[in-house]
Amino acid sequence: VQLQASGGGWVQPGGSLRLSCVASGRTISGYVMSWFRQAPGKEREFVAGMRWTGGTTKYGDSLKGQFTISRDITKNTVYLQMNSLKPEDTAIYYCAAQSGLIYSMFDIPSSYGHWGQGTQVTVSS
Repeated sequence: VQLQASGGGWVQPGGSLRLSCVASGRTISGYVMSWFRQAPGKEREFVAGMRWTGGTTKYGDSLKGQFTISRDITKNTVYLQMNSLKPEDTAIYYCAAQSGLIYSMFDIPSSYGHWGQGTQVTVSS
């Protein structure tokens, strides 16, 4: 499966952005689609994940309420709505996909075999 992420950019603190990740190449009905982020000098961090079939979601610690993951089944696209952005949210955001993940593995980067190219999000004044 190929993943194409988009929607990043520069935003002032308190602003919002919506990231998109389009999946192609095969059916993703049995997949988990997730967002991770990586800031300079830091490890890749789990942001949010969603099981494509059924819509079960999981969020990174302290991110639920600020970020919302959703999907459009007709477009094979997963979204990440980011609100109340802070400078510490600055990072490259990656989408990832993997089939057959159990819930406890959603937040482990090495669980995923498919990654998009990343989209830069910069939050500054």
